[in-house]
Amino acid sequence: MAVAHGQRVLQAGEPLTAARAAMVLLHGRGASAEDIMTLAAEVERPGWAYLAPQASGNAWYPNPFTAPLESNEPYLSAALDMVSKLVERVEAHVPAQRIILLGFSQGACLTLEWAARNARRYGAVVGLSGGLIGPDGTPRDYPGTFDATPLFLGCSDVDPHIAMHRVVEAGEVLKRMGADVALRFYPGMAHTVSVEELDQVLALVESI
Repeated sequence: MAVAHGQRVLQAGEPLTAARAAMVLLHGRGASAEDIMTLAAEVERPGWAYLAPQASGNAWYPNPFTAPLESNEPYLSAALDMVSKLVERVEAHVPAQRIILLGFSQGACLTLEWAARNARRYGAVVGLSGGLIGPDGTPRDYPGTFDATPLFLGCSDVDPHIAMHRVVEAGEVLKRMGADVALRFYPGMAHTVSVEELDQVLALVESI
C-alpha cells in the first residue's frame, strides 16, 4: 500500500520494481480500490503489478460524467492529475507499452478521458461502462495519437448510467486518434462487469 498525490493506492501482484507489466485500475462511484482489485484477481498473471487508487469519499468527481465540465471541478482536474502522477510512478519501472489502463463506470470515464488527453502507445486501454467526460457536443479535439493501442469498450445496451451513444462516441473519437478500438454491447446486462468482458481483458493481458 502506498500513497500517490494524497490518494491511498492498493497494490497487488509483483512489486513495481520487479514487474514486467502493470495495470492501473480505477473504481466506480460509491466503490473502492478493494472492489476493483477483485477484477484484477480474475486476470492476474505472473510478472504483473496491479495498482488501484482510492478516491476520497469513494467518488472521483461529484456530478454525472455528462454534466458541464466546470460543475465537476476542482475534483475532475485533481483526479486527472492523480492518474498522471500514478502512471508516471509506474513508468519509472514499466514502459507505457506494457501498461494497461482500466476503469469501470465513473472510473472508466476517468480512464478514457485521461487517456484521450495523454494519447500515446499503451499496452491497452479498457473502459467498462464508460464514456468521455462532458456534456453531449463537447469538442473532442484532443492532441496526440494512440499509435494502434488496443482499446476495449464494453457496456450493457440498457445501462441506466451510460447511454449507448456516449460509448459509441468514445469509440469513434479514440479510433480517430489511432486506437485499435473493439466495442461490445451486452444485451440486457446490469451495470456490472461480465465474464465476457473479463475474457477480453485477459486476452489483452496475455498479448503483452
